[in-house]
Amino acid sequence: MLATNQIPRDDGFDNSLALLKEGYLYIHNRAETFQSDLFKTRIMGKNAICMRGKEAAKLFYDEDKFQRKLAVPNRIQETLIGKRAIQTLDGQKHRLRKYLFMSLMTPQQQKQLAEKTAEQWKQAKKQWKMKKQIVLFEEAKKVLCKVACEWAGVPLSEREVSVRADDFISIVYAFGRVGPVHWKGRIARNRIENWLEAVIDDTRSGTLHVDEATALYKMAFFQDEKGQHFSTHMAAVELMNVIRPIVAIATYITFAAVALHEHAGQMEKLKAGTHDDFVRFIHEVRRYYPFGPFVGARVKKTFYWKNVEFKKGTLVFLDIYGTNHDPRIWENPNEFNPDRFQNWDGNLFNFIPHGGGDPAKGHRCPGEGITVEVMRATLDFLVNHIDYHVPSQDLSYKMNQIPTLPKSGFVMSFV
Repeated sequence: MLATNQIPRDDGFDNSLALLKEGYLYIHNRAETFQSDLFKTRIMGKNAICMRGKEAAKLFYDEDKFQRKLAVPNRIQETLIGKRAIQTLDGQKHRLRKYLFMSLMTPQQQKQLAEKTAEQWKQAKKQWKMKKQIVLFEEAKKVLCKVACEWAGVPLSEREVSVRADDFISIVYAFGRVGPVHWKGRIARNRIENWLEAVIDDTRSGTLHVDEATALYKMAFFQDEKGQHFSTHMAAVELMNVIRPIVAIATYITFAAVALHEHAGQMEKLKAGTHDDFVRFIHEVRRYYPFGPFVGARVKKTFYWKNVEFKKGTLVFLDIYGTNHDPRIWENPNEFNPDRFQNWDGNLFNFIPHGGGDPAKGHRCPGEGITVEVMRATLDFLVNHIDYHVPSQDLSYKMNQIPTLPKSGFVMSFV
């Protein structure tokens, strides 16, 4: 059988700088150059295999072959997800923790979040009438911070909203950056953790009374496989992993507004559209625009795939952006076309903005349904409940910044 040194290899002792330089396109560019879904490289001083495509995604989410333990770099744990969080777990520990998250993200919970989102946009609109212009991204992160905290049962005063929203977004935008942006995210994470730890303590002591159905209550009193509660710190970490992704939807919302503006006919189509039209548009925003770049895991036990040896402990990266732009899966992948989802079969491995596989069983993000419903409520607001002008601005975004965002944040005037 072929060994990994016989598949294409990205030249260089370490290609971390190339990854930073090319960002979302690093794996995709080399897969195209090598004409191979697999290639070998070195990232952060470690040998790694990069792969893309539907078959690769199906392999990557096979829990018998891959594990998350030791796969998530410290810089991501110390910014985006937290130490020993659900994204780093495997086996029974992961399944039990995943059940906790899934219980918070049912269709009923998704509907509640959508309703709260619609109401908060209406409240925000009242303030916009008094302003010459607003930046949608800045407004979206505040709206979603309010929505997420209210839904989760976390007290949030009006004067705290901007600070907490900024911190949540700083955490999201820190994991793929270096320098001041990264360190700003680390500092923000410490502030959020300290705040939520105090809220957890107040909940456990009875000082703060919260609904038993809320994320706050469930995190405070969750019992692990040994029947033990989370430490205060771990409860805060996982509570943040419920709230933070909701605030991060501000990025998708900004790209959705760009899509409405830049792609002719989409606004009019949605004004007269059905629920399915909205969902197809949302799916295409999540497929077309960059958000999650790639995900990593380690080989659990040595195996062969396509005559290639995957040695135990090897670091493997699955290209999310490249798979969502794979021309073998998507016709004209670099064109924005929501109609492509009219005939989509719902395959869990060819459309992976939130990861692949069944979210109830594996590592696909359980909050995908929440993302779709929050975006749907927001699109309905943008399309059917306000009129606005889009002034001249820089809507470009950098593919070597992870995550990325339109430079202007999408300025709207005369709302």
